[in-house]
Amino acid sequence: MTIREETRRITLGGVPVGGGAPVSVQSMTNTDTADVEATLLQVGELEAAGCDIVRVAVPDREAGEALGRIVAGTTLPVVADIHFDYRLALLALEQGVDGIRINPGTMRAGSHLEEIARAAEAAGVVVRVGVNSGSLEKRARGTGGKAEAAALAESALRGAALMEGFGVTRIKLSVKASDVARSIEAYRIVARESPWPLHVGITEAGTLWSGAIRSAVGIGAILAQGIGDTIRVSLTANPVEEIRVGRKILASLGLGEAGPQVISCPTCARTEIDVIGLAMRVEKAIEGYRFPLKVAVMGCPVNGPGEAREADVGIAGGRDGAMLFVAGEKIRHVPPDKMFDELLGEIEKMMRDRGEVD
Repeated sequence: MTIREETRRITLGGVPVGGGAPVSVQSMTNTDTADVEATLLQVGELEAAGCDIVRVAVPDREAGEALGRIVAGTTLPVVADIHFDYRLALLALEQGVDGIRINPGTMRAGSHLEEIARAAEAAGVVVRVGVNSGSLEKRARGTGGKAEAAALAESALRGAALMEGFGVTRIKLSVKASDVARSIEAYRIVARESPWPLHVGITEAGTLWSGAIRSAVGIGAILAQGIGDTIRVSLTANPVEEIRVGRKILASLGLGEAGPQVISCPTCARTEIDVIGLAMRVEKAIEGYRFPLKVAVMGCPVNGPGEAREADVGIAGGRDGAMLFVAGEKIRHVPPDKMFDELLGEIEKMMRDRGEVD
């Protein structure tokens, strides 16, 4: 993988961003922000899943007035997502948020941006200039392809320059499109032209299955070029799924840990056990664990023993049962009806030894 681009280091709440800091994973709540109890419940679920930074929408004054209680109720940095009304940005800053996100396409240059910038800098808050293809400034819409990628980049760079001119010293940029190729090109341009940290994502990626694939392709391609300091996987799904997918993307590129990883064979005519069912049961059983662990669920004599031996714990199965491996060593033969229980038992033992479970 390409060496990561060296961006400026900023701090969002207590989370370092840019300047070589680990890539952080964000999500956005989908509760009514004015419902503090429901929002904090979801924020807690996101934190348990591994979320580093949480963003909340502020569509009206009632939501803005709830921000102080949300900030007080979590240890995660809270970013207020602001559109259209500059007064909501000022209210969010008064409520003690750690960051605000503004979009040049929904916030006109004359809409008291300088007032927002001065207040944000005085509060020590990060300002993200976040440009989306769906809300790109009118003069740049409809250009298509690479031209629209350049327009996205231009809008973000212009917004950052405006914020800098108003005295803001903590800036983050994003240039998201729903089209993967357009997003990749836009991020390339901004990374080349700006020193500020970049928040990476594919906007409106879609439902859990299709959106995860498109996000993995797009975000993964951008990160693999050394570009990106924070990410969000935008899914039409429970926000917790965004964290799970994001963590898996980072782990796949060696940029973070995603907890246990299940390695399983794709199945073919040599498969002699229900690998699909067993692998899914194992993955479901351990999805809440955070400690990195490689688990192999294999079902044929070609790659099975080798993959199981290379995992922290693994099973290589056949019609007469399976061989259980732990730390590369054969432990014992397991009968067919005990494969799941025996494998899970070894996993839980490892987790206990590492302090993951009681």
